[in-house]
Amino acid sequence: MYKRVRLKDTVEVPPRHLADVSPELVKRLLQDKLEGQMDEDVGSIVSVTAVHDIGDGAVLPNRPGVYYEAEFDAVTFDPQMQEVVDGEVVEVVNFGAFVGIGPVDGLLHVSQISDEYLAYDEENQQLASRDSNRVLSVGDSVRARIVTKSIDERNPRDSKIGLTAKQPGLGKHGWLEEERQRREAQAGD
Repeated sequence: MYKRVRLKDTVEVPPRHLADVSPELVKRLLQDKLEGQMDEDVGSIVSVTAVHDIGDGAVLPNRPGVYYEAEFDAVTFDPQMQEVVDGEVVEVVNFGAFVGIGPVDGLLHVSQISDEYLAYDEENQQLASRDSNRVLSVGDSVRARIVTKSIDERNPRDSKIGLTAKQPGLGKHGWLEEERQRREAQAGD
């Protein structure tokens, strides 16, 4: 889930920038320091959007810069259990598909995609059903539910998110439209 939050952190302003300590400079330094990092309380920091308050600077012994505490707004991503997410298939492997959901990828295991048997086609980077001719490929948009998560705070890209698409209303976007049309046709009979 994406959230807009107000945070505080300390940033070091190098000596060459001390004549111009401005919200724009502090924002840029906070972006360099925090964007892409994981915070256990708020999730992955996607973007620092605005600086609201810059405290008084502090000098530390044997450190060249001046340290300022700043209050700022940020956009964060914190995946929640049972949350329904939309994403794009970024990689297909023999055991499933990796789906980009914000700054992390979730695994949609082959057993969680469909009740049908899906064969892995390495050459075309896809999973294909022989029965219904459905195909899941890199670049496809899918809707899935988060069923497991293990967040690596040191390296958010190494976080593990487990997804399922076997419930009604979940799956590849094209499959969902096909299912809707099939139900409408049956209702009309």
